[in-house]
Amino acid sequence: MSEIRESAASHRPKGAPRFPEGPAPDPAGSHFERRIRSFQPRRSRVTPGQADALRRLWGSWGLDIDGQRVLDTDEMFGGLPVVLEIGFGMGEATAQMAADDPATGILAVDVHTPGQGNLLALADKAGLTNVRVANGDAIILLREMLAPDALDGVRVYFPDPWPKKRHHKRRLIQPEFLTLVASRMKPGAVLHCATDWEPYAEQMLDVLSAHPDFENTQPDGGYAPRPAFRPLTRFEGQGLDKGHVVHDLLFRRLPRA
Repeated sequence: MSEIRESAASHRPKGAPRFPEGPAPDPAGSHFERRIRSFQPRRSRVTPGQADALRRLWGSWGLDIDGQRVLDTDEMFGGLPVVLEIGFGMGEATAQMAADDPATGILAVDVHTPGQGNLLALADKAGLTNVRVANGDAIILLREMLAPDALDGVRVYFPDPWPKKRHHKRRLIQPEFLTLVASRMKPGAVLHCATDWEPYAEQMLDVLSAHPDFENTQPDGGYAPRPAFRPLTRFEGQGLDKGHVVHDLLFRRLPRA
């Protein structure tokens, strides 16, 4: 059946969306200024299984980041505490964390259509009800669609390191981003970052340590051991095989003055 649907999709009219009821190609459209993007959209093949999950489940578990409304996260997750995950790749780690902690809702954001479909398929197969998949720019989600104190935690695992110096301005973990994300976090909520790119880890530690809204959870002011709740991802394993060192940073949102 999936192969039949895939064949039909290949004959859709030119310019028609591949998934009419699924994630939009550019959900925010021209409603907001075109800022420097901290992410690079990746184009790769959507498998039949991922396409089937997008068609069946997007209407219930997916949302486009259009910036046109404020989300009711209590209604969305039935009153569960909510953690925002920015960038989830193919979703294996997200699905594992959701299964291990069903008392926490995970709002997972990415722009990679195959990953969106894969996470929906994994959640469906495991019978998870505490995952929602958001499509689009996390900055617009934070700024326009989340209320103050909406988040009980934020996870940014292995963001694009933008290694070339001229691209460092595209890195997500910057003072402006931290101010924005802090405004949506409850006091005491934890921002958890992880990277296997040493220069980026150093920048993260410097920027987070200097920000007035956060404090390091580590008494020595350094990196944290990998928490047991963060699964070892395939991407992380590839980095470790290459000799990369993975750094975790856990910073707590300070009480408001």
